[in-house]
Amino acid sequence: CTLDSEVALRVGGDFFFDPQPGDSPVNLVLIAGGVGINPLFSILLHIADLHGYQESKGNRHKLGTAKLYYSAKNTSELLFKKNILSLMKAFPGKITCCFHVTQQRSQICKELQPHVTGK
Repeated sequence: CTLDSEVALRVGGDFFFDPQPGDSPVNLVLIAGGVGINPLFSILLHIADLHGYQESKGNRHKLGTAKLYYSAKNTSELLFKKNILSLMKAFPGKITCCFHVTQQRSQICKELQPHVTGK
């Protein structure tokens, strides 16, 4: 987002992302903490499926980008981290993630280091 950008927020409850062919592309910012990643990970998988289908079949979905901000106490509590890294590698620039850890005491593995902020 940039200064004066319009954003929509939704906290809790049932939510989903189901773009239809012909919809204008949207850029998503997904924010999760701990096990709150579960529904957002499903959204990321859906976005990856649509990107993959778009690249292989040339479907009519117009997709924007998806940026995930995901926080936990330490990297061992970041669920699906390897899956998320795989999605980022498969769709560079289209799916990105920033992990934030608040109480990490041990060294962060090299694979995660470029994507981790916090202590």
